Amino acid sequence: MPNFILLLHTSPSKFEDLSPQDMQAIIARYAAWRDELVRQNRIRGGEKLTNDGGRRLRMQGDKVSVTDGPYSEAAEVLGGYFMIEAKDYDDAVAVARTCPHLTGTQWIEVRQIDVVR
Repeated sequence: MPNFILLLHTSPSKFEDLSPQDMQAIIARYAAWRDELVRQNRIRGGEKLTNDGGRRLRMQGDKVSVTDGPYSEAAEVLGGYFMIEAKDYDDAVAVARTCPHLTGTQWIEVRQIDVVR
């Protein structure tokens, strides 16, 4: 079966004002969801990304430009990912629908991994 990556998009300020208890409750929901995927032997990996914006590389002429990103005015950031095994896009979307990430304005991008040999 193919692998799919679930890219978790969120607002940069989504978790800024949460209490430690609220944050732990959110983490527990993600952990329980991941544990269920482990039980089903569907999880292939996944990590939360740091809250900084990382770096963006772009070609400008013949030179590589490196900038911090995203900027404070960014409407969304990539907050993390899960890699799962699924039969097809419909199956991957069915799994993504159960992810606790789908609240408020957060969204999930589902992409199939292309195996290049």
